[in-house]
Amino acid sequence: MKRVIAFVTGGYSGEAEVSYKSAITIEANIDKSKYEVYRIDITPSAWFHSTKEGVKIPVDKNDFSLRIAEKKVIFDAVLIGIHGTPGEDGKLQGYFDLMNLPYTSCDAATSALTFNKRYTVAVAAFAGIRVSRSQHLFKQHKPRASEVLQKLQLPVFVKPNNGGSSIGMSKVSKPEDMAPALEKAFREDDQVLVEEFIQGREFTIGVFRSRGEIVTMPFTEIKTSKDFFDFEAKYSPGFSEETTPALVDEPIAEKVRNTARKIYEVFNCSGVIRIDMIYDEDKGEPYLLEINTVPGQTEASVVPQQVRAMGWTLNQFYSALIEDALSRADKP
Repeated sequence: MKRVIAFVTGGYSGEAEVSYKSAITIEANIDKSKYEVYRIDITPSAWFHSTKEGVKIPVDKNDFSLRIAEKKVIFDAVLIGIHGTPGEDGKLQGYFDLMNLPYTSCDAATSALTFNKRYTVAVAAFAGIRVSRSQHLFKQHKPRASEVLQKLQLPVFVKPNNGGSSIGMSKVSKPEDMAPALEKAFREDDQVLVEEFIQGREFTIGVFRSRGEIVTMPFTEIKTSKDFFDFEAKYSPGFSEETTPALVDEPIAEKVRNTARKIYEVFNCSGVIRIDMIYDEDKGEPYLLEINTVPGQTEASVVPQQVRAMGWTLNQFYSALIEDALSRADKP
């Protein structure tokens, strides 16, 4: 008998655009012979499933169910494909916990923590994971650009503290560029993180749990023709060069994999996450940049590249994520 799966996409933020691009890849690769899948669009105005005829069926939020042609559809698990709020910041996870419904991402606490970039690096540093020096800014106590420059060395990255896809992010190399960068970031969020630039090689690695084991994927090295790996470089062809697997010596690869595994354990992660790092070649150590608990699944995204580099199909990968979620639900 097929398990009934809700695949949620959309969201309430500017990252909904990326969610819908990821949805194309995910929907094309879910094993329909194993699972009965219903796509659920979660938007600020409505939660709904669209039938093949284009009829929008509203979700009953009392128990996260659908009623289609007098049949009540109850789900066994949720495959989360929402980037940004409410699918990546713990809000939906908390709701699904109340519904006693398993899902394919990190839990509510981990999702909320890792969505906050500053709190992520603070917890990581406490666990002995290397991170860049940074400053956490709040809109209600917004400092002058000169005050920020007194505490950190240029160049720095200025980015919204919550959110992803590099929206609202800037690299600042000159003092006069700090004020515009802060304004840009504060337009996206009430909190801003300013981090010192670390010179090194940029790696990104997918990590997931399958059959109880933490699996690190063949990781990717990213080089971009732009000043940094921004939204355009991430989602438009021609702006970045991604090498999967990264061409590195085995001692470096082992350090990256070990750090990724430790991060997954320290943050008590579930499902698939993507960890962005800088490998400082002078110090011979990887530094954590951020953790993405709902990584992109578009054709331009790195996780599908890494799945294929493992020798897996995306069909096998999404089945593994769903089965892992179902196994957590089946435990007493």
